[in-house]
Amino acid sequence: MSKLLILVFALFAALVAWIWGAGLFDPVADWAAGQQYVFQNRIARGLRALRAGETGALLALMSLCFAYGFFHAVGPGHGKILLGGYGLGRKVPLVRLGLIGLFSSLGQGAMAILLVYSAVWIFNLTRQGMVDLAEEAMAPVSYAAIVLIGAWLMLRGLRRFWALGATTAGAEEAGTKRDHPCSHGSEQEHLHGHSHDHNHRHSHGTEPADGKALAHSAEEVCSSCGHRHGPSLAEAEAATSLREALVLIAGIAIRPCTGALFVLVITWQMGIALAGVMGVIAMALGTASVTITVALAASGLRGGLLLSLAGSDRGQRLMPVLEVTAGLLVVLMASGLLLTSLR
Repeated sequence: MSKLLILVFALFAALVAWIWGAGLFDPVADWAAGQQYVFQNRIARGLRALRAGETGALLALMSLCFAYGFFHAVGPGHGKILLGGYGLGRKVPLVRLGLIGLFSSLGQGAMAILLVYSAVWIFNLTRQGMVDLAEEAMAPVSYAAIVLIGAWLMLRGLRRFWALGATTAGAEEAGTKRDHPCSHGSEQEHLHGHSHDHNHRHSHGTEPADGKALAHSAEEVCSSCGHRHGPSLAEAEAATSLREALVLIAGIAIRPCTGALFVLVITWQMGIALAGVMGVIAMALGTASVTITVALAASGLRGGLLLSLAGSDRGQRLMPVLEVTAGLLVVLMASGLLLTSLR
């Protein structure tokens, strides 16, 4: 059954990759690009109104920047593939997944601010030079990082799948041994009272055979030294989750949004730099609204699939299959974006 699940999800991943590669998503991307162009023109008019001191111009500019971020995120990029794959393949609390989406979008905005003002004050780059740097250098790096993260998701899923297979095989072997009890002499000598005297000694009480206290778990305080001898399972999982979140955020945030570059350069030239920074934050929030929605939808799909198989072995086997499939989708789609950016 597990092999059938892998085959089904592999075919699904291949179908999505084929649709993507065949350009069947292009109409959506073209529509989003058209909306971006419309909002770019409106943002330019809003900046002129703000500089002229018109009432409500700042609020109107923030609304336009938010809308631009939303439509810009509907197109390719901005971490939707990565966060969607992560939500589908990993058991992640919804709040944490939403925060990863939020901070990755804000990170893109921060990267745009850093790039523009470094270029202006240090490297003296033009606006076109900044766009070329973002599109020709930073975008391929971001896509390559996303491909590596997708490959890491696949590897994790495969390792979990192999571990699950080994555990199942071990349980079956143990069951076979229980069906053939051992005899150390007479059958009466191996009753549950454990009155036999072997070289190994058994004890079902609270004290082991050597009379010492039972070993404490890692999260418990040692009675002899007063310290813990290792992190608890919850602490280890929290540390791993934090590293994963930072890697995901960095992989997405490394490529700044070209629309944010446009707003920052224009507002700097117009002498209203603070409005530009505020507009970029609003743009990042618009982008986050899309990426968070995609990530939460993928996580909900995962939960629904597992809930439908609750109480059976299929649910346990499905988890690593989902992780492998999600990683495969991330690798295929991000690879397509990477190849496109290198042309």
